[in-house]
Amino acid sequence: MVVFKKIINKGNNPVRLFIGGVHGKEGLTTVDALLQISEVDVKNGSLTMYNFDKSPYISTLDRHYYGSDRGKEIVSIIRDIKPEMYVELHCYNSNSFSKLTDLNRKERTGVPPLIHLEKGVLIGSTSPYIRTSLFKEWDVCITLEIPCNYSIESLEVYLNVMKAVAGSKDKYELLDKLRADYPEQVKTAAKYAVELYWNGYPPL
Repeated sequence: MVVFKKIINKGNNPVRLFIGGVHGKEGLTTVDALLQISEVDVKNGSLTMYNFDKSPYISTLDRHYYGSDRGKEIVSIIRDIKPEMYVELHCYNSNSFSKLTDLNRKERTGVPPLIHLEKGVLIGSTSPYIRTSLFKEWDVCITLEIPCNYSIESLEVYLNVMKAVAGSKDKYELLDKLRADYPEQVKTAAKYAVELYWNGYPPL
């Protein structure tokens, strides 16, 4: 069930979508960030935000997730809105940090490790199951993770990335903003994008 929905509309393009509460109890955490995104953060285009309540935990790297009720609901929203910039908000147990950022993660799960920005906030691309089927090649598709028991500093980093997306007119402006604060992380994301897809895909 949707427990939070907000639309900020300042024009046609770009179309942005933020979704939290993708699985498990993550929505209890992600809603805190979504509630802090306001009209002033969106300079042009639109931003639609959803946060969901508790649901069974199925990894988005498991193709069966997109056959679940929550997965089908999210796919329906993406198909309806057709975002050019998509941010999937997650939280994780701090004990899982090393597993999520493990350099050998691709051998275990088929996807590269998430990248540590700072203060426990991780970034990466969304699941290949939707990245290649629901989005265009040059759309921006970000998975953003914060510790479920986050600190104020972690939430600030999380929000800064969300606001960078909300305030960017296109992927080039967004990447410039991210490079200014996290040059090595963006370079690593570009390398992972080439490994997972090909040169045509953006880093995130």
